[in-house]
Amino acid sequence: MNSFTKAQQWSELDDSLVEAITRNADKVWEYAEVGYEEFKSSRTLVDWIESEGFEITERNVGGIDTAWVASFGSGSPVIGILTEYDALPDLGNEPVPSETPRKDGTTSGHGCGHNLIGTGAIGAAVALKRRMENAGITGTLRVYGCPAEELLAGKNYMAKAGVFDDLDACLHWHPANMNTTFNLATVASADLRIAWQGKNAHAGAAPWEGRSALHASELFAHGINTMREHIVPEARMHYFLENGGSAVNVIPDNASVVFRYRGPNAADVKKNLDWIRDIAKGSGLMTQTRVEITEMAACYDVLPNQVLSDHMYAHIEQFQPPVWTEEEQAFARTLQSEAGYPEDGMATDMAPDFRGASMGASTDVGDISYITPTMGILVAAWPTHVQAHHWGATASNGTTLGHKAAIKAAQVLAATGFDLLTDPELLEAATAEFKERTGGKPYESMCTAEAHPVILQRYAQAGDGACGCIGDSLGKE
Repeated sequence: MNSFTKAQQWSELDDSLVEAITRNADKVWEYAEVGYEEFKSSRTLVDWIESEGFEITERNVGGIDTAWVASFGSGSPVIGILTEYDALPDLGNEPVPSETPRKDGTTSGHGCGHNLIGTGAIGAAVALKRRMENAGITGTLRVYGCPAEELLAGKNYMAKAGVFDDLDACLHWHPANMNTTFNLATVASADLRIAWQGKNAHAGAAPWEGRSALHASELFAHGINTMREHIVPEARMHYFLENGGSAVNVIPDNASVVFRYRGPNAADVKKNLDWIRDIAKGSGLMTQTRVEITEMAACYDVLPNQVLSDHMYAHIEQFQPPVWTEEEQAFARTLQSEAGYPEDGMATDMAPDFRGASMGASTDVGDISYITPTMGILVAAWPTHVQAHHWGATASNGTTLGHKAAIKAAQVLAATGFDLLTDPELLEAATAEFKERTGGKPYESMCTAEAHPVILQRYAQAGDGACGCIGDSLGKE
C-alpha cells in the first residue's frame, strides 16, 4: 500500500505553504463573515488556490454567490476536498483567553473554526497537487468552496446541483478539542420558517378587533413542546422567535419563528416534518391567522466509513497531534479557568475512534457522505472541555493553536488523498463499505427548492440578472 512518509509529506508542505495557511487563516478569521455573506473570505481562498495552478471550473453553485469548485488534473480517480469559511453571529472575540469583544466592533466570529477548515484544506490540496506533479500521478483533485455550513445550507444545495456526483471519495476536517477521525453519525436536519399574518388592533380599547400573530406563534411553540415526548431520543427540536410585534399596546399582526428539527436519519426528519407542519397550520386555525411555511434547507446525517477512518487514524498517529509550547498551554489553561472548565490545557494525545457513534449535531457534509465515501478528521485547535460555538473557540482559532491544527490537518488530508489516488484497493474497500451502508440507494436531495429561499429573495429584490454576478467575480479584481 502506497503512503507518504513523514519526509515526503514535509517536502511538499514547505515553509512557504505553512505561511500561506496561517496568513489566510488569519485573514478569514478577521473577516468573520456569516453564511451567504462570505465574499471577502471566499475571494481570499479563490485567489490563493488559483495562484497555485488550480482552475475554478464552477462558480455560483446552487445559486450561491460564494460557492465554487476548483480542479487540477484529469481522469480517474476523482478525489474531493471540502473547504468552509463562514462565521457565526454574536461570537466575535479578541484572540485572548477571556471573553473580550473585538476592538474593531465585529460581533461575528469563527466559533467553529471555519477560517481554519478552508485554509487547512487548501493547504492539503496544494501539497497534494505538487506531489502529483513531481511523481507523475494521474487523477483529478477537486476542491469545493462550501459556504453557509452554519446555516446547514451550503453543501446540500451544491449537492442538489450535482457537483459531487462524479467523486470517487471525499475528505474533510474540523477543528475540535481532541485529535481523532470524524467517524461519527451526525443527525439529519431540516429548517422551516413559519410566519403568521393576523390583524392589528388597539390592545386596550378594542382587542376583539385584532387577531394576534404572536399568540399563534406561542401556540405553535406549545404544540412543539408537547410533541417532544413522542419523538425518538436522538431527535432535537429548537427555534427562536424572529418577530413578535414591536409595541405593547398593539395586537401584533405579524410573527415568525425559525425552527429546526434534527433526527437520526432523513426518513425520520421527513416523517416528523409532516407533524410539525400540521402544528403550524393548527396554530393558525386556533387564532384565525394566516400561516405561511417556508422550507429553508435540509441535510442528511453523516454516514460513517470505517475503512477510511482506520486509514486516516493511522496517518494522524504517523504525523502525531500538534505539539504545544508552554506559552500555548498557559493560554489554554487561562481560557479554561475563565470559562469555568478544568485547567487541563490542550489535548496532546489521540482520542479513540468513535466508530460511528451518534452525536446530536448536524453538518451538511452528510449529503456528500450519501453520494460518495466520505471521511474527515478532528484536530485539537482549542482547549479540552471547550466546545464549538463558544467564545473560547473563537479566541483560539485566531491564534497559533488554530494555525497548528490547520497545518496538521493539511498533512493528514494530503497523505490520505495521495493514498486514494495511488492505492486502488483502499478506494475499492471504502466504496464497498459505502455501498453496503447505503444499500445501493441513490442520493436524493431533501432540499425542496433549487436555491435557498434567502438567496431567491435576494435576487428577486435585486431584479433580473442579479443571480451570479457576484459569484462570477470571485477571484477577480
